Amino acid sequence: MKQDEPIVDMITRFTDIINGLKGFNRKFTNGELVSKMFRSLSEDWNSLRMLIENTKDVNTYPLEELYGTLMTYELNNVETKEKTRRSKEEMKEPPKKQIALKSTNDEGSSNTNMSNEELDDLVLLVKK
Repeated sequence: MKQDEPIVDMITRFTDIINGLKGFNRKFTNGELVSKMFRSLSEDWNSLRMLIENTKDVNTYPLEELYGTLMTYELNNVETKEKTRRSKEEMKEPPKKQIALKSTNDEGSSNTNMSNEELDDLVLLVKK
């Protein structure tokens, strides 16, 4: 199996090779096909491979059911990896800085006495 290759592409390639060999009168048992499929999977699939080998009889396990199991596992695994990637990206985002300004209300002064330059500075400070 190639790195980051979708399981559907791998299954198609596997089927093409097996059909080509069958064209040369090579016969395979179901157990041989399942074992060959397991050997061709990358290390990312070891947990599923071991689970199937320990719970099912590889010699009678239907190849089509194996294909379905592999596709389901890949779909669930891709969703999990995507969620993990998104959460890591969110964690890398720097925290936003917040400031609090003290409000005073002096009767003798008002905001209208501020110059335009002071108002611009205040607006810039608030935007930051």
